[in-house]
Amino acid sequence: MLKIIKLKRGLNIKLKGEPEKIFGAAEKPVKYALKPTDFIGLTPKLVVQEGDKVKIGSPLFLDKNKPEIKFVSPVSGTISAINRGEKRKLLSIVVAPDYADDYIKHDVDDLEKMTREQIINVILESGAFPFFIQRPYGIIANPNDVPKAVFVSCFDSSPLAVDYDFALQYDAEYLKKGIKVLSKLTNGNVNFGISKKMLGSTIFNTEFLNVQNITINVFDGKHPAGNVGVQISHVNPISKGDIVWTIKPQHVVMLGKLFEKGIYDANKVVVLAGSRVERPCYFRLHAGAAISVFSNQIKKESEKENRIISGSVLSGAQISDDDYIGFYDDQICVIPEGKYNELLGWARPLRMKKFSMSHSYFSWIMPNKKYNLDTNYNGSPRAFVMNGQYEKVLPMNIYPVYLLKAILANDIDKMEQLGIYEVIEEDLALCEFVCTSKIDVQEILRSGINSMIQEMS
Repeated sequence: MLKIIKLKRGLNIKLKGEPEKIFGAAEKPVKYALKPTDFIGLTPKLVVQEGDKVKIGSPLFLDKNKPEIKFVSPVSGTISAINRGEKRKLLSIVVAPDYADDYIKHDVDDLEKMTREQIINVILESGAFPFFIQRPYGIIANPNDVPKAVFVSCFDSSPLAVDYDFALQYDAEYLKKGIKVLSKLTNGNVNFGISKKMLGSTIFNTEFLNVQNITINVFDGKHPAGNVGVQISHVNPISKGDIVWTIKPQHVVMLGKLFEKGIYDANKVVVLAGSRVERPCYFRLHAGAAISVFSNQIKKESEKENRIISGSVLSGAQISDDDYIGFYDDQICVIPEGKYNELLGWARPLRMKKFSMSHSYFSWIMPNKKYNLDTNYNGSPRAFVMNGQYEKVLPMNIYPVYLLKAILANDIDKMEQLGIYEVIEEDLALCEFVCTSKIDVQEILRSGINSMIQEMS
């Protein structure tokens, strides 16, 4: 019988614009891009020039420090632009597709007979290795490491998130194939985290739960229950010297296709959601597609600006309307900008349309109400005080305020003792959301992680 891990702390934010469980028809993208800025800590080495012809799976750039890790084109076509920023920083490599779907083929032997080294070599050569993110630090894994475990979170509890049970309903066999691949990469367990609501669902049914080589962990709780970092902390916590690999469900499917067909297939399901979307729903696109394909889906009003976010509304990246879907992102959220000041602010009566974690506003009497939240800070930065509000939304055995203060003091020993190995930005995103002091929690945490990488290198 499966053990259910119940999380008592957390916070669900109900937003307007949840996606319908239908697939929409998007225009064909006229350009795709791979952005080195999507990969934390990467120093890219460009291997193509403008005008070069590429296939699906052709390398566009390498990791300068680990040149065996390749970053490849999601489509076949022509390199139409190489965009750089300040100090010639490489920002994106843009590919104009030819819609020929010309793949680079990889020799894939019988998976059961392949050694770990052979499997790693295929993953590296195909360009699929960036799928693997290492904990601690949340950076691309090192192919020379053998992780103590692999973790996959099969549900996303953040607002407006993709429902993987719906998105992957036709990919169950590739998912199982990907699981077999993962089982050969670690001497420990391959851990799949599912929510209690998913038991007996389309994919995660009795047949799937009996698949060999995986351990199923069932979680029952509010966001961030779906964060893989939270799941690791409750199943197999990370200590100093430990290495755990994580991978997203859709990337597991892509691994399955790689070892079934011998191709790098970048096709994935993306959610377009938010209160500023005409009809929020699901789309099938290749990774790196230009979001201009959604231009007719996004509401445009002269008096209202939109905030477009690649990824979660809590931890995603703000992008422009001529940008591209992030490598690790499977949702595009569009919400209103909040460039205004409020008269009286929190002192105004009732506030029935305002969301609050506490009972400050009378909206708490309507627990199922959905809100049209914008990006307004509702206040300005102020003293960083300890009041226990972070702990209410973080179901992990760490003290976030003390950790953040240790980071600000650059106290490496304290950072280690207070759990910096267990968290990355998405794990503390709710802390930033509920913070009355308006502290940039995620930015501070990443600066601490960068200090740890530099110190431990």
